[in-house]
Amino acid sequence: MPAPLSRLGATRSEICPRHALLTPESHEWIPLPGWPGAEIAVLVSPDMGARHAMSLMRCSGPAAAEPAGPGIARFVFCLEGGAELSDGAALAPEGFAFLPPESPLRIAFAPGSRAAVFEWRFEPLGPVPGALTGQLSDCPGLPLKGDDWLTVQKMLPTDPAFDFEVNVMSFHPGATLPYVETHVMEHGLLMLDGGGIYRLDDRWYPVTAGDAIWMGPHVPQWFGALGRAPSRYLICKTFNRPPLRPA
Repeated sequence: MPAPLSRLGATRSEICPRHALLTPESHEWIPLPGWPGAEIAVLVSPDMGARHAMSLMRCSGPAAAEPAGPGIARFVFCLEGGAELSDGAALAPEGFAFLPPESPLRIAFAPGSRAAVFEWRFEPLGPVPGALTGQLSDCPGLPLKGDDWLTVQKMLPTDPAFDFEVNVMSFHPGATLPYVETHVMEHGLLMLDGGGIYRLDDRWYPVTAGDAIWMGPHVPQWFGALGRAPSRYLICKTFNRPPLRPA
């Protein structure tokens, strides 16, 4: 039986100055302070030039997320299992929670749970919004640029009080982004289902469920869904941030 490619020093992960592809065979699972009982794979962080962090959480037994550090906002998307916030709100699979900076809320995860976690330094343009929870199925799927084969579900309010977006994009087989985007916002992305081709800068990457991507500001980017089944990805975006904001 041939050895897995990862045992031969091969990986699909690519870390470039302005973008990265992070694939499951290269994930390093570690314990982190503030996450008792959990293993964390930190995929995106400021150490690589990003303005946010994107991590995966998994646990075999009970686990918890303690409150984030000062000034840090957190968004948790439940991939598998379930969780309960210390205010009593429950998260089922594809449930989510936004915790603003200085939120005292703790999250308790059931054994066998998995979650995607985004964290960032909140940049308020006014009063900081409160915590919120929800379920992806309650977020309407809206056609992007009028294309009903490509829909977006927004989980955070479209309100200038929020400096971040977290969405799920869904593509019918063969659907594509309408053009190659380049913009001041940066993204973190996790493929949930299906697969396709992602263009980042001048590279084209085959991607499939479980792959993650970081896209820095102004990186040319485009996605096309391939295969017979729909494709979905979870994507965050820095938002409502003036380009000449104070450093």
